[in-house]
Amino acid sequence: MTQSSLPVGNIVTPIVHADVPQKTDYTGKFIKLSPINPQADVAELYECSHGSDTREQIWTYMSYGPFDNRHGMQRWLEEGAESTDPIFFTVHHLESEHRVGMVSFLNIVSDMRRLELGHIWYSPDSQRSNVNTEAIYLMLCEAFDRLRCRRVEWKCDSLNERSRSAALRLGFRFEGIFRQHIIVKGRNRDTAWYSMLDSEWAAIKKNMEMWLYQNPDRKLSLTALNNSN
Repeated sequence: MTQSSLPVGNIVTPIVHADVPQKTDYTGKFIKLSPINPQADVAELYECSHGSDTREQIWTYMSYGPFDNRHGMQRWLEEGAESTDPIFFTVHHLESEHRVGMVSFLNIVSDMRRLELGHIWYSPDSQRSNVNTEAIYLMLCEAFDRLRCRRVEWKCDSLNERSRSAALRLGFRFEGIFRQHIIVKGRNRDTAWYSMLDSEWAAIKKNMEMWLYQNPDRKLSLTALNNSN
């Protein structure tokens, strides 16, 4: 066989078994992620995301919500509980013992060892706190350390500045804009794409652990730590 002179990608070492994220509890120091339980979760999730303009801004860039009432949200949660992609989790704040938001693994492509983190929202009181950082930390540990993913993705509406800033702060790298990507609630959405690779994870993991667990006064900046890599 004639050897091609055209450039090709690097050989990827195969793994024996490509798995998917587990529907189980992921527990940290500040929060716990649990598979959604519609009946048990709906009251607190509805209360922390409805009832005021500030709370309902959570749903601005989502393809669903806000919901007309608690029963409407429970029906949506029931559909989510049955889903295998996305796999939804409720975020429990351990100190307050309150449910404060949701996250999910989605677009799971096991044979290519990649997935996305998405459907992420938190109550306004939990935003800009350690809740999101530890939730994403626990999910990235599952993705890179157990599943041995090569790539984890983060996508959001290009107009969603808070989500875009969070992606960069957490160590994801901007890849570009998919113009006129999808239609959400009757409106155009250009989608901003971000990614993190397995080769980047060790340094980002160290930075996240330092910020979360060795930074009691929150004097360290996670953005600065990740930008120093």
